[in-house]
Amino acid sequence: MTDAPTPPADALASPADAPTPPADWADPRWQSRVHDWVAGQLDRAGRRITGPVEPRLRPWSLVWRVPTDAGPYWFKANNAGTRFEAGLLDALARIAPGRVPDPVATDVDLGWSLLPDGGETLRDAVARHRDPAVWERVLPRYAALQRAVAPRAGELLALGVPDHRPEAMPALLAGLLDDPDALLVGAAGGPTPETLERLRAFVPEYADRCRRLAASGVPASVQHDDLHDGNVFAADHRFFDWGDASVAHPFGTLLVTLNSVAHSFGLPDGDPVLLRLRDAYLEPWTDRHDRADLREAAGLAVTVTKVSRALSWRRALSTLDPARAEYAEAVPGWLAELFEPDRV
Repeated sequence: MTDAPTPPADALASPADAPTPPADWADPRWQSRVHDWVAGQLDRAGRRITGPVEPRLRPWSLVWRVPTDAGPYWFKANNAGTRFEAGLLDALARIAPGRVPDPVATDVDLGWSLLPDGGETLRDAVARHRDPAVWERVLPRYAALQRAVAPRAGELLALGVPDHRPEAMPALLAGLLDDPDALLVGAAGGPTPETLERLRAFVPEYADRCRRLAASGVPASVQHDDLHDGNVFAADHRFFDWGDASVAHPFGTLLVTLNSVAHSFGLPDGDPVLLRLRDAYLEPWTDRHDRADLREAAGLAVTVTKVSRALSWRRALSTLDPARAEYAEAVPGWLAELFEPDRV
């Protein structure tokens, strides 16, 4: 959020101690400063703002759609828990060119980024052409990005990208279970005492799965952690919105992606379409690994990544913004998924 596989990588401030970027985001002086920064960066790129920005505010980020004489551009300000995204975008554009939007400008310290418009998303395209087979082209392209990044994973950790490598995850899970505020213990939406006890009892088994996953021989890389059709551009299959990302076992991607495809197309667990997409994603690794071993690792990674999703939500909600309450159940909700069947 460090290279060492220890809980501090995710142990950001609790909501009571967190910075309050949303309050700054509403400050006209802050907005004027940002507007000047955006205008200056666009001017250097030969672009001119032509109208008022269109804001979208979430507890974890503020996004502006900025109209220009060359079409829209997008400004994003991340909160403290997701601020690493700006630096990650720079790194991915450099390491895997053509796989992510090329930033017009970033401010890594402030967590600001300015990106060109990428056109319609895959979600928009799929709404017209109801065919999940498009993912058979998208997933190998995403796998190629991960394989390109893997040798440089240490650079991402140095940028503050969270360390969710399998070796780190048991301690991170234990730390999360000791965070009653994040888990909503005793509050509406929180786990029952029985579920909390079941989660604590599951830690040794979870640690064993992490150990087996680490031994799979597939190196850690960037893991988007929220790769669905709303975060892929339809025209060129570039991947965006990396605020949930981590350095992790790459196969954890399958958790959200297959959940999203199953939901979009009404597919049951184990559906042949989902199995085909899993295998299409794994295919690039068959140059060095047996297919059966890759499928086993994918199953382990999906379980491990359910905790990663809970941690991502905790980071995103490390703010005093009252709107965080709308999303707070996601943290215990993802932990409860540990006891639900997987898609494949």
